[in-house]
Amino acid sequence: MSEKSTFTWGPATGVGSMPGGDAREAAKTVSGSFEDFPYLAELPARGPGADMIGRTIGLLVEMYGHVEPSGWRVSDRPGRDTRRARSWLGEDLDALEEFTQGYEGPLKVQAVGPWTLAAALELRGGESALGDLGACRDLTASLAEGLRGHLAELRRRVPGAGLVLQLDEPSLTAVLRGQVRTASGYRTYRAVDRQVVESALRDVIAVHDGPVVVHSCAPDVPFALLRRAGAAGISFDFGLLTERDEEPIGEAVEGGTKLFAGVVPSTDAALSDPGGSVMGVRTLWRRLGLNPGTLAESVVVTPSCGLAGASPAYARAALAHCVRAARSLADNPE
Repeated sequence: MSEKSTFTWGPATGVGSMPGGDAREAAKTVSGSFEDFPYLAELPARGPGADMIGRTIGLLVEMYGHVEPSGWRVSDRPGRDTRRARSWLGEDLDALEEFTQGYEGPLKVQAVGPWTLAAALELRGGESALGDLGACRDLTASLAEGLRGHLAELRRRVPGAGLVLQLDEPSLTAVLRGQVRTASGYRTYRAVDRQVVESALRDVIAVHDGPVVVHSCAPDVPFALLRRAGAAGISFDFGLLTERDEEPIGEAVEGGTKLFAGVVPSTDAALSDPGGSVMGVRTLWRRLGLNPGTLAESVVVTPSCGLAGASPAYARAALAHCVRAARSLADNPE
């Protein structure tokens, strides 16, 4: 299952975060909802260290961070905040292992990608690592090494699973466009060259011998760049697509890239019938002239983003709705 070319995906999954702070309850909900494609839930409501930035900082090798009023900042040594991030991740892994005993199939784990991490992590002077390309290179190398260890731990705990690594990159478009603000807020960091961005992503993607998905719930996802960097799948908020996204999406589908289509609202909302939730996907397929028969094999149905801001009851309903919507897409592609 580790070979990308023969990987079997599930029809629906979640993005990452869940509401609340109970790791066992989250793992039970996720594994019960997605029998074919569970994921390691994130619970940011527990506080700093459980947020997606802090959680990923806890994975870094020979780099550490601590919390300042402005956010996460580089430290000389692992302190209380880093230890807390690692402890919470350990709790989440214990819970996942408990509820995936004997599981064989795809299993997704999320971490923040190098560019969103560089935009969020402050250096000692208070400015973002994004403003120092040398610091970005060091951060990318540390992240890659940390992910190697993390994936090895997951293989040990859930040996029957085929691991999918998801890199969360909501700041990627802002990095490419020079829209990330400095500490003062009065200016922005210079846009990073696309080749530099692509190279760093490729280095991190290369640590996993299975498929890597890049997720962004921001507008204008750079589909072509992510595919060149080696992403096997791209996860996005379907509601943010515009006409200019259609050609790169068509090229992605024809090139075998898996689309993780975020079609179910990520905060409490009235849910339509499952078929209605994927109507836009069907319409896009027709507009692109793609074969409707390829829909189920090309698309994984997800919420539009993480569910941390949802109520627990809605989060459970949204995950179940994703499964039903994916079944509708498979049963009625046209």
